[in-house]
Amino acid sequence: MVSVGRNYLPPHSVFPTVNQPRLTSRRPTGPLGRFRAVWRDALALLLSLGDRRTGGQAKLIAALAVLYALSPIDLIPDGIPVLGVSDDLLIVPAVLAFAARQLPAPVLGVARSKVERLPRLWPAVVVALVVVPALLVYGLIRLLS
Repeated sequence: MVSVGRNYLPPHSVFPTVNQPRLTSRRPTGPLGRFRAVWRDALALLLSLGDRRTGGQAKLIAALAVLYALSPIDLIPDGIPVLGVSDDLLIVPAVLAFAARQLPAPVLGVARSKVERLPRLWPAVVVALVVVPALLVYGLIRLLS
């Protein structure tokens, strides 16, 4: 029989599993941190839909969330100025984050690492969607006048 002393550590804490993605991160603090964590998991689910290891339940929940976002039927009608859009901005990512919890750990780890690289793309997206069309409109106006 093995003696368990005060300094005994179970084998799994001495030799952690190699090549396993770290799925736990620091707890987000405050409402903004929680909101970012929900959006991170929602984007991770959308990025992992093409993986064969993603289960059917996660794919179904993701499809229903996207269908809700695109449908004209909402819990709060879009005609109400601020509240109408807020349900799409809160409910859809929350449902997607819930579905992301159904993903296998390796798939979720890979998808979260892809999401961590996405913010570097935002300046290029802003330039492509704002600056380029603005320059085209400016050039068109100058050409026609």
